[in-house]
Amino acid sequence: MASPPRFDIDVAAFWQDPYPTLSKMRQQAPIAYVPQLDAILLTRRDDIVEAEPNIEVFSSHQPEGLMNRLMGQNLMRKDGEAHLVERRIIFPALSPKAVSECWRSQFQNAADHLLQHLEPKGTADLVKDYALPLSAEALKSITGLIAANPQDMDAWSQAMIDGIANYGGDHAVEARCHQATASIDAAIDAAVSRREETQDQSLLSVMLRADMPMDQIRANIKLVISGGQNEPRDAIAGATWALLSHPDQYSKVVRGERNWTHVFDEYVRWISPIGMSPRRVAKHHTLRGINFAPDDRVFFMFGAANRDEAYFSEPDRYDLSRDTTKSIPFGAGPHFCAGAWASRALVAYVALPSLFNRLKDLRLDESKPPEVGGWAFRGLLSLPVLWEPA
Repeated sequence: MASPPRFDIDVAAFWQDPYPTLSKMRQQAPIAYVPQLDAILLTRRDDIVEAEPNIEVFSSHQPEGLMNRLMGQNLMRKDGEAHLVERRIIFPALSPKAVSECWRSQFQNAADHLLQHLEPKGTADLVKDYALPLSAEALKSITGLIAANPQDMDAWSQAMIDGIANYGGDHAVEARCHQATASIDAAIDAAVSRREETQDQSLLSVMLRADMPMDQIRANIKLVISGGQNEPRDAIAGATWALLSHPDQYSKVVRGERNWTHVFDEYVRWISPIGMSPRRVAKHHTLRGINFAPDDRVFFMFGAANRDEAYFSEPDRYDLSRDTTKSIPFGAGPHFCAGAWASRALVAYVALPSLFNRLKDLRLDESKPPEVGGWAFRGLLSLPVLWEPA
């Protein structure tokens, strides 16, 4: 049996666009050690689908991991029963029923309010002016931190995302993450002190009613903010960009051949907002003839799996006609994203149809190209657009 082959990457180029490198890895070294990330990357769908449920080997419990050190040990960094106990506690806040009965109407009210303000302007950066505040307003409701400022919510999320992807050890990035988590702790304390605001279906409320220890409540709220802000934000802006830059695909929606759920599902396959999930090897193991040793760091590259040529023809192409059932944007094991229903409802049922129905002749601002970046978390940094003002 062999040790993982070495595969070197250009970190800056990988951040700008990881997909060419990931394609080479799938073909040449689908399981490889990348020294620049100090991790073994799995880039083929079948390998990830086989490995992720095997929690006895590929463990989410990472005592020295960045997420544990910076945010506390949340349910995503636990395995087995410890993970399931906390997942059951938060389920009433994120279940399909809760999304349908509690949150979807609040998502719609927030979208309508934002679009009413935007419609007369005729121009905007849809990341900053729509996707960001809409995701934040949804997240305020779901977490129970209703007094938070949307810009603060986004800044907290980004600081934590940068912190837990800070494999180069940048001290300034770590400091910003600590500042964000301290601010979240203060927001949680303020919400708990107003007990009447915790008697609802929010995450904070259901965890308090279950008598979850406060350190676990804090860690899980931080987890939901870190992923629950950036993933729908990036999917809203990214799917909008995908349609506006692929008018042939948008025409399928206009003609009723494809719906907004197809738009969402193909986008999160094409550009996975959460492109990677880390694991710690718990014991010696062999996969595809490659040896793994205890405490090896492994990255499941969901973004690479979702462009695996074995399952998706012309995977670099955004195509609403393709079958996306084999994509794994939310994971492929017991740590499947608990917020998947809320994200799909916010993006596909509310944000996208509301945007395209309300803003007439929505189009890209050709004088200001959009910006996109990231690999562990990937999304648009800006999306300048124009439309005919009301």
